[in-house]
Amino acid sequence: MTQIAFIGGGNMARSLIGGLLKHGAAPGDINVAEPMAAAREALTRDLGVTCHGDNKTAAAGAEVVVLAVKPQVMPAIQGDLRDVLRAKSPLLISIAAGVRIDQLERWFGALPIVRCMPNTPALIGAGATGLCANAAVSAAQKAKAQDVLGTAGVTRWIDDEALMDTVTALSGSGPAYFFALVEAMEAAAVAQGLPRDAARALAAQTCLGAGRMLTEGGEDAATLRQRVTSPNGTTQAALESFAADGLPVIVAHAMGAARKRGAELAASLDETT
Repeated sequence: MTQIAFIGGGNMARSLIGGLLKHGAAPGDINVAEPMAAAREALTRDLGVTCHGDNKTAAAGAEVVVLAVKPQVMPAIQGDLRDVLRAKSPLLISIAAGVRIDQLERWFGALPIVRCMPNTPALIGAGATGLCANAAVSAAQKAKAQDVLGTAGVTRWIDDEALMDTVTALSGSGPAYFFALVEAMEAAAVAQGLPRDAARALAAQTCLGAGRMLTEGGEDAATLRQRVTSPNGTTQAALESFAADGLPVIVAHAMGAARKRGAELAASLDETT
């Protein structure tokens, strides 16, 4: 079995570890570096994996090292990991938003690196993850990365790393756009007199059902939208209102702002190292 080390034991690491265990990985093949003692105890108790208080011990001997820490922590952990990673040359998987492959190469050395952008629904096995690899990653290592991230939901490989900021703007930040829409739908229904508990339940289930139709039915969003829109009906009236208020433009501007901010955050890491 592949020896895997997670640097960071937070929610995303926990979800990926849980997915690996469900797909047949042995707890003894997974090490976790986590600075908080309480978190280490919880991971060992709940998942049976081996936890360490320092990064170097967790990563030693691993064939795959998953960097599951915040972007701003990356420069600080290079001193712990650089030598041990160079000695073993494992596959390095980063799930830190906005951190570029060239930055990871500068901090940790010329390793096979896969940059990933998962999103929070990965916590319940319903994530969407974009992956991008450098030239040092072999086909077998791409399959390993797929095994790790695929346990948390849908994955797609992106050939051009420059598009990873778009992936961040689309699926990385996308759940928040969805939640904002549901909030607005719920608030509008309450303003029209519907009890809040009913508004919340109906809005959430409506969005769940629509999402399942998209992922399970094999038809695109435009087709499904047209099918539910009767001429001169209530849905058409609402969609015309959306169009008049510029919904497509609003969404495009929002995703553009997210994409730009992702690039700015990566650039700020260049300035601090």
